Amino acid sequence: MADVAAHLTILFICTGNVHRSPLAERLLAARLPEARVGSAGTMAQHITGMHPATRSVLKQLGGNGGGFTSRRLTPKLVAEADLVLGLEREHRETAVRLWPVALRKCFTVKEFLRLATGVGESVWRPESAHAEAAPPREVISRAATVRGSMAPVSHAADGIVDPYGAPYDVLLACGREIDGAAATLAALLLERGRAEGTEW
Repeated sequence: MADVAAHLTILFICTGNVHRSPLAERLLAARLPEARVGSAGTMAQHITGMHPATRSVLKQLGGNGGGFTSRRLTPKLVAEADLVLGLEREHRETAVRLWPVALRKCFTVKEFLRLATGVGESVWRPESAHAEAAPPREVISRAATVRGSMAPVSHAADGIVDPYGAPYDVLLACGREIDGAAATLAALLLERGRAEGTEW
């Protein structure tokens, strides 16, 4: 299973590349060390070093904050990624504006998990317990295919709220939410999940 995501590039996007997308990047990277996982911000400044509060939350959740530098989202980053995950809808939309042909690989984190774990119409439901689960790029493709056929959800249901400027406990709660999403995403991309009876 370990080499399933070895050639997959995943990009997380938030606004400042300060809290949410760095947490998502490092928490997923801890679970998928063989994948290329990165992050960027739609309005990010180039700052070396992770924000101290983000680093603290990350440490509590088992991630590594070393060697981080924030960066602004660019068309090249979107083009090179196999899967682009915004923390809110505006991040996904910015990515698509920068590189329109990337529409089918751009989602919010919650949107992708909702589609790929089969909430509503499943995009990943083996015919039997012994059926092979779809490889990562097929999961991404199927999620894009059924996106328009599922009932719309609220803006809030598709996003993870920005904790910037909020108290530490709000950031920690945000980190825990992102950690749960990273665990589910890693299971999907490792061809586990429902194929092995995991409860989401």
